[in-house]
Amino acid sequence: MERAFQTALWLLQPEVVFILGDIFDEGKWSTPEAWADDVERFQKMFRHPSHVQLKVVAGNHDIGFHYEMNTYKVERFEKVFSSERLFSWKGINFVMVNSVALNGDGCGICSETEAELIEVSHRPNCSREARGSSRCGPGPLLPTSAPVLLQHYPLYRRSDANCSGEDAAPAEERDIPFKENYDVLSREASQKLLWWLQPRLVLSGHTHSACEVHHGGRVPELSVPSFSWRNRNNPSFIMGTDA
Repeated sequence: MERAFQTALWLLQPEVVFILGDIFDEGKWSTPEAWADDVERFQKMFRHPSHVQLKVVAGNHDIGFHYEMNTYKVERFEKVFSSERLFSWKGINFVMVNSVALNGDGCGICSETEAELIEVSHRPNCSREARGSSRCGPGPLLPTSAPVLLQHYPLYRRSDANCSGEDAAPAEERDIPFKENYDVLSREASQKLLWWLQPRLVLSGHTHSACEVHHGGRVPELSVPSFSWRNRNNPSFIMGTDA
C-alpha cells in the first residue's frame, strides 16, 4: 500500500487527498500502545509533501460501531486527524462527517454531532442564499458552491443491485439487502444530511466496492472502492478535478 500511495502521489500530483475512514483494522479495540504504533505506521505509509493536504474522516474500524464508540475513542482519533468539519479549497466547500455518530438514538455523541452539523450547514447555505446579509454572522463568507459531503457510511440505499463496473461488488453480492446503521446510514439520517447540507456530491466508503447512485434524482453519491488488499483483490481510488 505504501508503494501504491507514493506512486499515485508522484503520477497524479494531487493537491488534497481524502481518506474516507477505516484507516486502521482494529482501532476500535486498540490499547494506547497499539494505537500509537498504528498511527506511526499510518504516517509512514501515507507520508506526503507539505504542499499536499491529507484529510481523514472516521470509520467504524477507527472508533467502533455506534454501540462501541465512546468519547475517548473519538477524541483519540480527532487528536491525530483533526476535528475539522468544514474545509474550503479553490472555491469548493467540503463537509467532513463522523457518520458513525448518526445513529439517531439521542446518544450524547450523536446529539453533539447532529447539533454540530446543523451549525456547520448554516455557513455554506447562508453564503449561497443570503450573500452579504447580516444574518450570516461574523467572519468571511464561504465560496457560493454547494458542498461536497465526505463520510464513511454511504447514504441509505437498499443494496448494490444497480451498481456496475469494474470496481463494483461481485454480481452474486449486489442483491444482498443493506442493513440500516450498519451497512448504510438510516433513511432518516440520510434525509437529514441532504436537507441540512444540500450537497452537490456525496463521497462515501465502507462497502469496499464502487457504486454511483442519485438521491432525489439529483444528488450523486459515489461509493469509493477500498484501497486495501485486505478488502479486495483490486484496490482502487478515484481522482477528481475542479474543472
